[in-house]
Amino acid sequence: MGKDIYEIFPSAFAVFQEADEALQMHLRDLIFDGPQNTLTLTENAQPAILVTSIAILRVLEKEFGFSVKDRVSVAMGHSLGEYTALVAAGSLSLTDAVRLVRARGLAMSRTVEHHIKCPTAMSALVVKRGKLEALEDAMATRIPSHLQPGELAELANINASFQAVISGTTSGVYRASHLLQEWQLATRAVDLPVSAPFHCSLMAPTVDELKPALDKVAFSKPSITVMSNVTARPHTDPSTIADSLLMQVTARVQWAPSIEFCRQSRAVRDWLAIGPGRVLYNLVRKEHPLDHAK
Repeated sequence: MGKDIYEIFPSAFAVFQEADEALQMHLRDLIFDGPQNTLTLTENAQPAILVTSIAILRVLEKEFGFSVKDRVSVAMGHSLGEYTALVAAGSLSLTDAVRLVRARGLAMSRTVEHHIKCPTAMSALVVKRGKLEALEDAMATRIPSHLQPGELAELANINASFQAVISGTTSGVYRASHLLQEWQLATRAVDLPVSAPFHCSLMAPTVDELKPALDKVAFSKPSITVMSNVTARPHTDPSTIADSLLMQVTARVQWAPSIEFCRQSRAVRDWLAIGPGRVLYNLVRKEHPLDHAK
């Protein structure tokens, strides 16, 4: 991913070059040539996705005259993407961001290897129309009492009115998804091919390991509004961004509430999704078909 713009545009070349220098590794070679099983390790995938996304943005800025400050009212990113949004808004340097997400990925890998002693899973739920609030309530109040000792299932993402993701132990996620379908709150569940139970309390050891890296970084005031995944509200104080990013490790991603905040409070109806893949674009298009998304 990103090899085409790397070879054509000097602005993209500079982004990949800066990332390699920041990490003291040949990240671009891994992105372009693999091997795939190494690239998809979360400690590599996270900086790879961030760098590719920022390379696309820099091409839009340098080669096509796009201006984040003049054309964008709100920046937001899903999970890892929040770091990308902070770079786009000038709150976080690319060098610091690449090092942080590399540290984030390594800490997550070590959490899985050294701290989590049971199989884990994440599952995407297709939520029945009008049942998202009831599903959230069931996950908080009903599901815990149905789990066996040692099982865990927590809401990890609220992606749309029709999609939520749960994370936890494999048996806990399976039991919760089965019950939510039995209670007519979800129509089906799809297992996600992930390396860790992201955005649940099992990932707590990651927070302790990531904190020293975040403590070393000074966040600037963003040039535009940047949304917090944790609160679904804008970051208002640069000094609290690091703490929010730490909380994000174990907290659910409030993506759909963030979208709704932007639509209701900022009258946003035009969306530009930047990065590899079309998942976020597709979510917006399906949830708000009359909005303009690309």
